[in-house]
Amino acid sequence: MSSSGRRALAPALFIASGTTQYTGAAFAVVLFSVMAPTTVAWWRVTIAALVLLAWRRPWREHLTLREVGASALFGVVMSGMNIAFYEAVARLDLGVAVSLEFLGPVVVAVFFGRGWLSKLAGLVAFAGVLLISGFGIDRTSSAGVSGFLWAMLAGGLWAGYILIGRRIARARSGLTSLSIATATGSLVYFPVVAGDFLSAFESAQTFWTVVGVAFLSTVVPYSIEQIIMSWIDAPTFALLNALLPATSLVVGAVVLRQFPAWPAVAGLVFVSVAVWMASRPPRDQQKRTLNIDKT
Repeated sequence: MSSSGRRALAPALFIASGTTQYTGAAFAVVLFSVMAPTTVAWWRVTIAALVLLAWRRPWREHLTLREVGASALFGVVMSGMNIAFYEAVARLDLGVAVSLEFLGPVVVAVFFGRGWLSKLAGLVAFAGVLLISGFGIDRTSSAGVSGFLWAMLAGGLWAGYILIGRRIARARSGLTSLSIATATGSLVYFPVVAGDFLSAFESAQTFWTVVGVAFLSTVVPYSIEQIIMSWIDAPTFALLNALLPATSLVVGAVVLRQFPAWPAVAGLVFVSVAVWMASRPPRDQQKRTLNIDKT
């Protein structure tokens, strides 16, 4: 597939990734009454690690110490991001948490993007995210304040996830690196959940719900993202993440009958425009493609 074809396909793959993530998030919210959000996030990563290790078998690869270290760092950042996000979702509405978390990718797009178009797209996406969230945070409650802080932490870790993830995705098979990353994240954060992780076995329904969350929120979407990361640059990947809060808005309206107010609809339009701008190849690449087509 050509470079321009991959850039055109990336938004559709992001929508598929976002849909599975939010379905998994819906199941995760149910689990919060049984175990802590951090424990749910840990099980999500751990089950994904078991699946990916059995599938990719990274020990059969001739990995360098540097590659293993980069994948391990990626795993610590990714798992921390998941924990922070679930802690935020436990305190804030899903759409608000997703929108606030997106500030991390916006920073990546603005500061690392090439040319004025990517920076303008980052600002447009930022405006859209603010409109979607609607500043829907109760600053007078401890839950609202702590939820805001957890979402900000998740956003910062999301920025690191993008920058590190793209590097390892292009260095070697992204899925092999992801298997090492999830295994590392599981081991590093196990002490945090050691007193609560057995709650996943409270009932068969609880266990299979945890398994479903792992597949829907980690195995499927992160595998898709590893493919996309090998196709496009980090700033464009960051901006395409703008599809996630927009997708959550649409899913809420269709599935949960939560119809957004006009500022959120305006934000959806802003985000859509930013995604279109992000999916446009740089001007010099357009010229090269045009010359190739002519020949």
